[in-house]
Amino acid sequence: MTNSIETPQLPEMLELWQKTLNWQPSSQELSQFQLLYQLILQGNRQLNLTRITEPTDFWEKHLWDSLRGISQFLGKTPIPKFKVIDIGTGAGFPGIPIAITQPYWRVTLLDSTQKKLTFLENLILKMEIHNAKTLTGRAEELGKQSQYREVYDIAVIRAVGSALVCAEYALPFLKVGGLAILYRGNWTEEEATDVRSTLLSLGGTIELIDPFTTPISNSIRHCLHLRKMSPTPAKFPRPTGITTQKPL
Repeated sequence: MTNSIETPQLPEMLELWQKTLNWQPSSQELSQFQLLYQLILQGNRQLNLTRITEPTDFWEKHLWDSLRGISQFLGKTPIPKFKVIDIGTGAGFPGIPIAITQPYWRVTLLDSTQKKLTFLENLILKMEIHNAKTLTGRAEELGKQSQYREVYDIAVIRAVGSALVCAEYALPFLKVGGLAILYRGNWTEEEATDVRSTLLSLGGTIELIDPFTTPISNSIRHCLHLRKMSPTPAKFPRPTGITTQKPL
């Protein structure tokens, strides 16, 4: 294993955490972030995990961005004990930073690429993250299985597809009353109109469109919060391929 001294040091950014999210990581969480960064860089040598490897970029685009989506829960008491699913987790974002900062949540990292999940399983062991586990498969298939359907409190989904595709993936996993958080780039009112009209068929509604600017690169981003209001009809999600080829 490469010595951690050779790994670039992540910036702590305590003031920026406080200013932007009204929260600061503990010293233990900062150590976990650094170890996560180290392990991702090591894994990147064998797997195509991420192109974002420079320390400040990694802090902003992976750590800060992951936690911005759940900022309303950071540091809040009493601490809810949510079941969370990260759909299309890839290299573990946003799921791993969420698991680190929300130790009472149970986080499932879902992806269809076994090599990446094997990497994440080893990472979870090395980091001693006891509240995260992996799940191999496709959202279109697992979302129809009773052991996963309508059992999660929160679904997070980042960089997977259009908002409508993400909604069709996420909502079947959620309990009625659950929350889907879609991590998006630019967002238009036209898109919102399309999503609103279609969400009803999935049992959901737009609760919040949350625009923000990233703290270092000043990129415009949005988090779309979808609330599940009623059970998703059994025909959703549609079979593999149909969701992306023929969005609702």
